[in-house]
Amino acid sequence: MVQALPDATPRPAPPDLPQRRRLVTEVPGPRSRELMARRVAAVPAGVGTALPVFVERAGGGILVDVDGNSLVDLGSGIAVTSVGNAAPDVVAGVTEQVARFTHTCFMITPYEGYVAVCEQLNRRTPGEHEKRSVLVNSGAEAVENAVKVARAATGRPAVVVFEHGYHGRTLLTMTLTAKHRPYKATFGPYAPEVYRAPMAYPFRWPGGPDRCADEAYERFVDLVTTQVGPEQVACVVVEPIQGEGGFVVPAPGFLPRVADFCDRYGILLVADEVQTGFGRTGDWFASEHERIVPDLVTTAKGIAGGLPLGGVTGRAEVMDAVHASGLGGTFGGNPVACAAALGVIEAIERDGLVARARRIGELALPRLHALADRHEQVGDVRGRGAMLAVELVAGRDDTSPNPVLLADVVRRCAAEGVVVLTAGTYGNVLRLLPPLVIGEDLLLDALDVLDAAFAAALG
Repeated sequence: MVQALPDATPRPAPPDLPQRRRLVTEVPGPRSRELMARRVAAVPAGVGTALPVFVERAGGGILVDVDGNSLVDLGSGIAVTSVGNAAPDVVAGVTEQVARFTHTCFMITPYEGYVAVCEQLNRRTPGEHEKRSVLVNSGAEAVENAVKVARAATGRPAVVVFEHGYHGRTLLTMTLTAKHRPYKATFGPYAPEVYRAPMAYPFRWPGGPDRCADEAYERFVDLVTTQVGPEQVACVVVEPIQGEGGFVVPAPGFLPRVADFCDRYGILLVADEVQTGFGRTGDWFASEHERIVPDLVTTAKGIAGGLPLGGVTGRAEVMDAVHASGLGGTFGGNPVACAAALGVIEAIERDGLVARARRIGELALPRLHALADRHEQVGDVRGRGAMLAVELVAGRDDTSPNPVLLADVVRRCAAEGVVVLTAGTYGNVLRLLPPLVIGEDLLLDALDVLDAAFAAALG
């Protein structure tokens, strides 16, 4: 029997923000439509919008738009606001820090908050070895710096990544990213010395899920040994659960074997935990599910409750291989963002949010599997903790991607006040990333709306 989430989470939202779905206009409402017209005139078309609804306030599991609609948030700003959009610990820390000072640049005159965040990352990331951390502004910047560190430490040029992976939008991280459109189209030429191996994607592996781990590993080894040369590879960069690629959970055993291969040849293993870190999957870091100890871990998104912060944490001897002033940036580890991060860590620890992520999965997965039982267009249900996905296909015997159905379901959910996200190389994966503080009643209500959206879309 599925265990219920705790009845309440300490301080999940501002006390005057009711945690219930409520619609007072159509979605989007008239005020959002007015603001959308201004957005079109002021912001370039290259900046996308998943849902044209302008938010006025938010907290817990609720987004309140400018028309007064209260929407259930199953996206968390793409896994960012795991502790809620206005978590008291984050608000208090940020308010106090802003009143003291907003910036000095850590490279000029340092401050304790930066060091405290690094200490927490060194303690929390997998492995008992001595570690060092550097703070940056985003996940893409974290991945880019991880590659810099790996190249400096090994003296090697090549980087190996995987199909369906996503690592950012800078020149290097865009190159590391697999999906062409929208992330790479028209932006080439790309960075050199990047090689892509197959991902152990059970649902879409040609030989079937039972053969997926073995065959994907064989192809990985073949690529590295015949096309690159292990002695040329600085690092292998992998998401323990792929994010934008469709929440692909690699076949069990694949990642440990990749880690062993890297260790054998002196290749550094970089775990991109930007989307999976900070409790999202039911452990502090997704690497822990298969007991992988990466050489370098990149973090961002959920680290600072919505403020821009990222980090690279790695083995001390690896991180210290970079020459003085080779790492850094004007805003990296901004004191206000560091205060927010310390508030996030406090909230996760005190409120047991890692365990709550597991409970969210226990509650939601049976509902998603029931969707698959009722609708043959639900090809796969996967994920861990509060990082869950449904892959939509043409039918039981036809696994062709079905992005049209996904768009219809997302539209119907939005119309009823539930925000869900899309993902996947083929644009056919519905992903759920609820805040870890979402209440049980609110989550169940949102899942009811999702059920109804599928029923209506499929007749």
